[in-house]
Amino acid sequence: MAALSPEGILLTGRVAVITGAARGIGRAVAEAFSAFGARTAVCDRDTPDTGDLAMTLDVRDPMAVETFARAVQERYEKVDILVNNAGGTFHAKFRDTSTKGEQTLINENFTQVTGMIRRFLPLMTPHGCIINVTSSEAHQAAPGFAIYAAMKAALENLTRTLALELAPIRVNAIAPDALLTEGEQGLRDETPNEDYEPVRLPPLGRLGDPGDAAAAAVYLAAAGFVTGTTIHVDGGIHAAGGWRRTHQL
Repeated sequence: MAALSPEGILLTGRVAVITGAARGIGRAVAEAFSAFGARTAVCDRDTPDTGDLAMTLDVRDPMAVETFARAVQERYEKVDILVNNAGGTFHAKFRDTSTKGEQTLINENFTQVTGMIRRFLPLMTPHGCIINVTSSEAHQAAPGFAIYAAMKAALENLTRTLALELAPIRVNAIAPDALLTEGEQGLRDETPNEDYEPVRLPPLGRLGDPGDAAAAAVYLAAAGFVTGTTIHVDGGIHAAGGWRRTHQL
């Protein structure tokens, strides 16, 4: 058995595609991959300011994804790592979520991921890896985020299924929560305190940082015998159950 060395986790020469890389977790992952030697191709609806190849696009637009994929192919000819980080949500009770709003959440958190995987598979090396960013809501009830949570749960299941179908390409997921990203802070500020509220402080007693998710992504990119699993980067929220009532019925 070869001993693990610092060189063993370097990503030198590998090509990584990261979606939603203009801020938060996506940006942290792109910066970490670059620091570990990878060449990065990134995209976002907002203009990314990181990455060796950066494009501004909406991953829900198949034509835009096609243009991005062709640019990646022309520049690098291959993809070793695909990180599906792009996604989003809004707070709304299920009964108040319109059909249009529901479809938006489905497209943003699930359908665009299957589209990205399907388009980039022909470029992926035989022992490449796919990393899907889900959420702790994929593993627990999520009042006010029913469709979002359902799509993240679907993505978690897709991760395990594709780990079998696409082997030897490895497919894993990261389920973050309580990280100090712009999106996380916005949801915490905007979510009304009604019947339920999310745990505001995880069991570790502090909030995390996008770099914590990036560290998990670097591990999954380097861990050649790990597939079909989810790493919870949430300070213990998954272990704690996540939600509590705010008042007695």
